[in-house]
Amino acid sequence: MKAVVATDLSAASEATIQSETCLACIGRIGIEEIHLVTVVPSNVHAGMPGIDFEKRRRRGLERYSRVIEDAGFDVESHVVRGTPHRRIRGIAETIGASLTIVGSRGQSPLENRVIGSTARNLARTTVTPLLVNRVEREAEDPEVLREHLFRRMLFATDFSENADRAFDSFSYLRGATKEATLVHVETPKDPGLADDDPEDRLDELAGQLEEWGIETRTDVRQGDPADEILAAEEQYRPTTILVGSRGHSRLRRLLLGSVSEDLVARANGNVMLVPPASV
Repeated sequence: MKAVVATDLSAASEATIQSETCLACIGRIGIEEIHLVTVVPSNVHAGMPGIDFEKRRRRGLERYSRVIEDAGFDVESHVVRGTPHRRIRGIAETIGASLTIVGSRGQSPLENRVIGSTARNLARTTVTPLLVNRVEREAEDPEVLREHLFRRMLFATDFSENADRAFDSFSYLRGATKEATLVHVETPKDPGLADDDPEDRLDELAGQLEEWGIETRTDVRQGDPADEILAAEEQYRPTTILVGSRGHSRLRRLLLGSVSEDLVARANGNVMLVPPASV
């Protein structure tokens, strides 16, 4: 399996790369090859003569590559020019990546505030599973907040086809997952669930995980989906929230897309988004 790791070479975006625990977790789910990607926007030289950003970034990626190679991965580096989220997404598609990883905070005002806005744009458009790795917001030398990326998962489901696809991610995450909390948030207009008991449906999913040796609990809530998922995060303290990036139907696509974007923006820990299958 291959992963794309996007970086703007800021202190925040290098946190995953510098964390031996995070790299071990990535390896534990079957990732063997990591593609480091940094994007130089087309207009980055405007008003900044004499600064070779591409050369500086290549030097930065060389340092990161050594760290990742020492952790046992094959590494390729890409310094590209264009719109960050489009180029990252394009490389992930081209190489057949199983996962894209991006930090949740950028801190390089001179060159490019790539990571904060790019995480949100990728949340809207990614065609591969996306892991948004949360780092400390205020620290000058930030660290990741949840080093064991997949140890304690919170899976939020609306029982849609895309939610089922997100649940299928446990087929490879189980190598690193010890505990899972399965959450469904009931809303006044839950289509297609009138004749189904959500607790029974969660119990069925929990049974699958427990067969894999994952300790599992279930939680059915009522209210606003994003607010309740974040309340469950506060209660259970998972390392990562796992959710499909789309839901029941095209009519609800904007609403459910905004839920995943809310989680990317507001969650305290990591967020993993699984997009719909490519048509």
